[in-house]
Amino acid sequence: MVITRHIAIAALALAPLLRGAEDLGEMWGTAAEEAKYYPITNIPIPPTVPMRPGRLEFLPDGRLAVGTRRGDIYFVKGALDSPPQPQFHLFATGQDEIFSLAWRDGAMLATTFGEVTRISDTDGDEVADRYDTLTSNWGYAEGHEFAFASKPDADGNLWVTLGLSGSYESHNLFRGWAVKVTPAGKMIPVCSGLRSPGGTGANAQGAMFAIESQGPWNGCCSLKHLKEGAFLGHPASYNWYPFAPNVKAPAQKPNSDSRMAVEKRRVPELVPPAVLFPYIKMGRSISGFRLAQTGGKFGPFDGQLFLGDYSLSIIMRATTEQVNGVWQGACYPFREGLATGIMNVEFSPRGQLIAAGFTTNRQWPVRGTEPFALQRLDWTGLVSFEVKEINIRKDGFIVTFTKPVNAAIASKIENYALTTYTHIYHGAYGSPEVDHTEPRILSATPAADGLSVRLRLEKITEDHIHDFDFSKITSQQNELLLHRKAYYTVNEIPHD
Repeated sequence: MVITRHIAIAALALAPLLRGAEDLGEMWGTAAEEAKYYPITNIPIPPTVPMRPGRLEFLPDGRLAVGTRRGDIYFVKGALDSPPQPQFHLFATGQDEIFSLAWRDGAMLATTFGEVTRISDTDGDEVADRYDTLTSNWGYAEGHEFAFASKPDADGNLWVTLGLSGSYESHNLFRGWAVKVTPAGKMIPVCSGLRSPGGTGANAQGAMFAIESQGPWNGCCSLKHLKEGAFLGHPASYNWYPFAPNVKAPAQKPNSDSRMAVEKRRVPELVPPAVLFPYIKMGRSISGFRLAQTGGKFGPFDGQLFLGDYSLSIIMRATTEQVNGVWQGACYPFREGLATGIMNVEFSPRGQLIAAGFTTNRQWPVRGTEPFALQRLDWTGLVSFEVKEINIRKDGFIVTFTKPVNAAIASKIENYALTTYTHIYHGAYGSPEVDHTEPRILSATPAADGLSVRLRLEKITEDHIHDFDFSKITSQQNELLLHRKAYYTVNEIPHD
């Protein structure tokens, strides 16, 4: 009954957004102008190709590989051309729903509900003829037990995050855990405490993260650091510690109806989310994400994460930094108006961002109206006026912009709006924003080049989202920000 009520409330909250793309402008700013900088191009899918595209990879020869919900893998030639003239070739079939793809050592690694499979073409005819199970050393019994894998890390390992049973409990081995799969197929448990991750990958420093969905013990969607030996927040997966001798079990579980700031001190193994995405304002069902490493081909955002959202059909940005040994960072709007529910994104060798997704029959609302889509975002070369990045300092924040700001405007503290809030850390579904504060801004000092502003605050509130509104800030050419909002998650305050 409680779960049903929370779902009903969430659906009511989302309903206005499903009526039209323009509604996000109230929270994202002047988002209607996004196409000027990053137009969306449809990659046509022939009616003869039964595709529900989900996971993406690029082959060494530049072709796009697409894994589908029905368990097929297609190689696509021509997807990067302008206009796209795609040719779809069925490489492999007969798998379960494909959640991740990675090309390594001349073969495709496909992650499904129950295993990682190495799929290869041994006779060179462009059709897979060998399927080897790399590992299946976790439990799987039902359709919520997703398994999302990273691309290979520096040592060739895949990091796989395993969703809970029915999204609420852990009935099968290592459900709610992250595990590491070596090139030889050895599975190593890494950390517990996940609920229903939607994507796994590395940041610019090579640290591994997973996207977590809002729900029990998760007030909103978040980006979580897969720290080895850590507990990431959801206690349902405590029962598998006896099967993970390399990971020490926490001495106790977290208390419900508490706060992360309290429980991370009670349970030392508890690692707080690195980036929190305020519900609806910044996503509702965040999915696959990828690090931008394009050499500037996708604009001024290299080193940042780009994330899709299933329900809102949008793409967001996130930045991360390590403070006192703990990862934290900020999230920013980027692009709305995608055609369907976004399941994954991937950067092409040419620096384009590919977005893929579909709608399901599971009664999850989706803002995009198409049943499935494969789309491409290209940078036009024009730089939008944006908040590029926010970084914390012991007495405030440095806000970096993509263009120099109007110093006369940016130096006045009354031109900034800042509130903070956190969530109830509890076993109920999601959480309202609670414990609001309005930090007093003491000074705003633009840098000599105008590309950043140092904001000094009277107080930074630990374990709170710092919700920035930069609506009044303009560039030196009097441009308004394309997106006025940004949200920084404070887990730690620098010591110096």
